[in-house]
Amino acid sequence: MAKVVILGGSGAVGSVAARTLGEQDTFSEIVIGDLNFAQAKKVAAGIKGKKVSVKKVDVLDPGKLKALVKGCDLVLNCTGPFYRFAKPIMKTMIQAKVNYVDVNDDVDVTLEVLEMDAVAKKAGIKALIGMGSSPGATNIIAKMAATTLLDETDSIDIFHAHGGEPFEGEGVIGHRFHCMSIDIPMFLDGRLQYVKYFEPGGIALRERFAFPILGEVLLYPYPHPEQVTIPRFIKCNRVTNKGSVLPEPYYDLTKDIFRLGLASRQALEVKGKKVVPYEFAMAYIIRERERILKETKFGSQRGCVSVVVKGKKDGKYREFRAHLASQSQALGEGTGIPAAMGAILMQQGKVQGFGVMPPEACLNPMDFLALVPKVMKLDRKKEGGKAFGGIIVEQVDENGVVKKLDI
Repeated sequence: MAKVVILGGSGAVGSVAARTLGEQDTFSEIVIGDLNFAQAKKVAAGIKGKKVSVKKVDVLDPGKLKALVKGCDLVLNCTGPFYRFAKPIMKTMIQAKVNYVDVNDDVDVTLEVLEMDAVAKKAGIKALIGMGSSPGATNIIAKMAATTLLDETDSIDIFHAHGGEPFEGEGVIGHRFHCMSIDIPMFLDGRLQYVKYFEPGGIALRERFAFPILGEVLLYPYPHPEQVTIPRFIKCNRVTNKGSVLPEPYYDLTKDIFRLGLASRQALEVKGKKVVPYEFAMAYIIRERERILKETKFGSQRGCVSVVVKGKKDGKYREFRAHLASQSQALGEGTGIPAAMGAILMQQGKVQGFGVMPPEACLNPMDFLALVPKVMKLDRKKEGGKAFGGIIVEQVDENGVVKKLDI
């Protein structure tokens, strides 16, 4: 009888992870730990056939968090933003000696958490970090291409875009502000370099990429962990990460508000009242998002993450493009489902080694892919239609000939 505790299980990502684990046989008991007790109860009510409970918890209170996870087999952390919560939660899990999975996509705190590797090993725990879409599935696809499809790997480029989710909370928008504010790592010409989002180095890296389903999207440098972790485990000359949020006018609004300084948490006096720009920005963006979605007639949520790996096979140029595309899923499913798969693999004993590890360090890509048909409910190709989805893998040879591969 295995028990999993899902922190942040009421959110867009955590709720999907909870429902996904509820549909599988790995865990017989699911505990949703969240400050939003009412929403967590709604999520729990939708999970049938399992023992499901809801506990209100402040994840920054080590004593209460330890009490919550006592006796569980695994903690799945979906509490964001990770630049605030990842490190203290990890510290508590190490002290509690509980195996751990998260979807941390903040590169700065990823580096800090990786420094806890020795302590985690000493505690005898396994911590699989960044097990979402990007990072997560992207790392595993890159490893598969580099280790099984190529003899030499030159570059790994990651592209992602999504939009139209039923709702977006402050944590998601705050993460975007954070991504625009910090130095962005890019592994270029065999070394780690940093660019800034709004300065020439970052602007030069912007590019348009043609996704299945989504079409051509303008993408921006993203400070995700892949650029830092992948070169540690896969020999290559370049690792980049670029993404955006749809529809484009919505992402443009987010950028403009950040550039105006409205992400500041320092209160201003406005007609005798204290106003925090950040709080105003959040309310305004959330309101305007609904208007933009309606005016652009965006429709249902959809998303795609693509990994392009280039190198040589038998001395000849080869390029592999893998796309995880969906016309009905976006941020929540794209991140929450791989997180649930990471939890399943952890419980099955398929996470190799101990300590703090990104996916490419401790997972066999074949183990992950074996779970895909059972767990990852991506769209299938529509016969006779232009729209298609699912996992699409293409090979490009030295003559530029594109061939679709069956997986």
